[in-house]
Amino acid sequence: MSRLIDKLSILLICLAGFCMADDITVPVAALLVSVALSSLVQMLTGVRAALTIALGSALCGTVPVFFCALPLMLYDALREKKWWLTIPAALILFRLRELSSMQLLITAAAAVTAVILYIRSSHLEKAVGNLTQMRDKTAEANMQLSGQNLRLAEAYDNEIHLATMRERNRIAREIHDNVGHMLTRSLLQAGALIIINKDESLKEPLEGLKNTLNNAMTSIRESVHDLHDDSIDLKKLVQDSINAVDKRFTVRLEYDMSENVPGKIRLCMAGVVREGLSNVVKHSDGDRVNVVLREHPGFYQLMIEDNGSCGEIKKEGIGLRTMEERAESVGGSISFTNNNGFRIFMIIKRQGYENSSN
Repeated sequence: MSRLIDKLSILLICLAGFCMADDITVPVAALLVSVALSSLVQMLTGVRAALTIALGSALCGTVPVFFCALPLMLYDALREKKWWLTIPAALILFRLRELSSMQLLITAAAAVTAVILYIRSSHLEKAVGNLTQMRDKTAEANMQLSGQNLRLAEAYDNEIHLATMRERNRIAREIHDNVGHMLTRSLLQAGALIIINKDESLKEPLEGLKNTLNNAMTSIRESVHDLHDDSIDLKKLVQDSINAVDKRFTVRLEYDMSENVPGKIRLCMAGVVREGLSNVVKHSDGDRVNVVLREHPGFYQLMIEDNGSCGEIKKEGIGLRTMEERAESVGGSISFTNNNGFRIFMIIKRQGYENSSN
């Protein structure tokens, strides 16, 4: 839009030069042609725009009245960074007598105006470009800062999660080491009292005391197990197993599990991943391993596969039997296949696990 406004300003000055011609027909035609050529330059680019400017400049040099439109051609040439396209207009020197001094003065004033408007618009565009670049850099910096803040928040949440897990482990140990031992000693003392007791009136109260202590011991044991299970960080255990893999393997982990996975399933999956990766290191001749843990609405999925060559699968191995026992302990199923490499695939149905727990 600013370019059109600049051209309109230049054209208004040039119009005064056209009006000073003796005949009206040729100046009007020259004015219309010059406007048409300048409009074409506005729409064209590259060689076509340059040829249009050169044509207009040649007309300015050969048709005296047309010389009044030279500032328009000059402005377009400056915008195209090719000021030398206006050199053909120098031919007007041979027919300069056909123009009045006032027309030459107006054309010169219009040319100076064209140069000034070009410089002003160039500076304006440069300033707009700098502002746009600054805006983009600021937006990029804000995005990077947001990403860094998100990573810091995630790291902070992980630290809180690990601290919570450590505290739960500490509480579980304290209960097991102190309260559990005292209850065990009390149970032994109650049993000894029942054995040596001769008073029949105390037999029933002592049996009740022993049952109460047994119930308390069972409740404490379940609470300790729950605390321990909740403190298991499955992702950390899996990552630790991956970090222990031989450096000749590139291990890619896909982890999509919530924090609500039952503790026994976490232990099962961590054990299978550890055993599976150990099996890969011992027997695979490949160099890549994919480990996938996903949680679906109806089941949990674990897959470990490598890109090595695989012969006949012998399930009587201790490692494979151990993984099968782990899967069965939580109501899951596991398979070992040769699929362009050795592949371990385990599924634990949620409903199946609940039934096996009950």
